[in-house]
Amino acid sequence: MKPFVLLVLLAIVGFHRATAALILKGPEEPVLEGDMVTLECLSDSESNMSQVYFEKFSKHMQRWYRLDMNNMWLYRRCFSYDIDLQQLPDRLVLTVFSIQSWTEGPYRCVSDDSSDAYNSSQSLTVPVHYMRELSVYREGVSSYSRYFSSLQDLRVPLGDNVEVECSTSASETPQYSWSKEGEDWVELSNKLKLKKVRLEDSGKYTCVAKHPSVSSLTKTRTISLTVLPEDAPWYDSTQGRIVLMTSAAGAGLLMLIMSVAVCLCRRTSATKSKGPIDDRSQKKPIYTASVESLPSTVGDTQPLV
Repeated sequence: MKPFVLLVLLAIVGFHRATAALILKGPEEPVLEGDMVTLECLSDSESNMSQVYFEKFSKHMQRWYRLDMNNMWLYRRCFSYDIDLQQLPDRLVLTVFSIQSWTEGPYRCVSDDSSDAYNSSQSLTVPVHYMRELSVYREGVSSYSRYFSSLQDLRVPLGDNVEVECSTSASETPQYSWSKEGEDWVELSNKLKLKKVRLEDSGKYTCVAKHPSVSSLTKTRTISLTVLPEDAPWYDSTQGRIVLMTSAAGAGLLMLIMSVAVCLCRRTSATKSKGPIDDRSQKKPIYTASVESLPSTVGDTQPLV
């Protein structure tokens, strides 16, 4: 029984040595977009690290790409992917100087040594946290005003209903809130809704977006709301200005089209009115005895033409 147990232990030890695993380590703290990130490839045994290299998985091509010093120029010039590799005796180090959301991975390290039963590490993806600038636009109006209503100043008629939405793009859904300058209320929503606005509703409103995982990622956007009195002309409002701008642009485009059409019609009419060239007035009679005529043995006093 004892010899059998000894053989089993030796087999387990030999199997453990034959299955030396590669270990890929990444950052332990949250990573923000633009940070420098270092990945280290290690081995749990005395493996030949000179035959180990990094690979990155392309989600677009659905395949793994080898990262080595021979193709560094390709990643730096074509993909704006500034990375560096460093070969150390006991490890392989990959440095991404300014990591972006599209360069977060997955990564893995692979060995060319055929003696390793498992010649690649587990894949590692570095979560990159980011938050873009806030955009604020008014809801409940025509679609094109969504792009114009991101102005700092929002002017609305008295008694109008106002719904303003605040949005951004982030690695995780942000937490939104609205507040008004000079007042202590806070609305925990990405939408600010005001029913039948009054003159005292005028003021500065601030939207705050906070990242749920990284407290340092916070964006703010302040807009000025002006409630117009009843006797204010319609074009003083933001919506009225948008209508005027759109109408002016449409009228200018229509005039341009009409001008081009008139020019083309005139050009076509002028071409048709010319007709074939009549050069009969330039012709003169040529007699046989004249210098312009050809030699002839037959006398003739009538013009040839």
